[in-house]
Amino acid sequence: MLFRPVMIDLGADKRLTLMRKKLATATLALTVALGAQAQQKPVAAMPQDQTRPTPRLNAVQERAQRLSDQMAKELRLNGYQATKLRAINEDKVAKMAAIEQQHAGNPALIEEKCKGVCKERDKELTAVLSTNQYSDYYSSRSSFYKYDKDYAATASDFLFVNSVKNPLPANSKGATIGPAKTTTPTRSASSSGNR
Repeated sequence: MLFRPVMIDLGADKRLTLMRKKLATATLALTVALGAQAQQKPVAAMPQDQTRPTPRLNAVQERAQRLSDQMAKELRLNGYQATKLRAINEDKVAKMAAIEQQHAGNPALIEEKCKGVCKERDKELTAVLSTNQYSDYYSSRSSFYKYDKDYAATASDFLFVNSVKNPLPANSKGATIGPAKTTTPTRSASSSGNR
């Protein structure tokens, strides 16, 4: 038995109402399908939320950043100058930290070598700063040097105290220094008494 479609004349108003219902149903189905598809797609790259803290800098980078921020503020540097200054300070502070670590017992030698690194910074800053800014920098060099040294002293004290409180593992496998485990010797089956 075959079914034939039957055409019933419903009238113009009923046909219009029926078409509106079909259109609303199709729109709802499309919205649901697109919503489900949007939930399944992984988010490619969301912009970084500026309220979250940035990754932790190491001690030398933090020291250089702190000094650069202070210098940029006092010397009223523009963005380009501040970027160049940060690169210069990162290099020079890393050199000074290495000198401080290498000659830890000899403050006079540390002072002498660090002043040489500061003279390198002076030469490099002539290419970055305007004449007025360099003049301001040159007259404030000793205060910037003291600012950096004071921070380095407090940061190294903090790092020392932290290293004593939370020592690093003895090796890269995560082992720590502590009492050895005691184990009882086990007997093998051959020596357990079948003699």
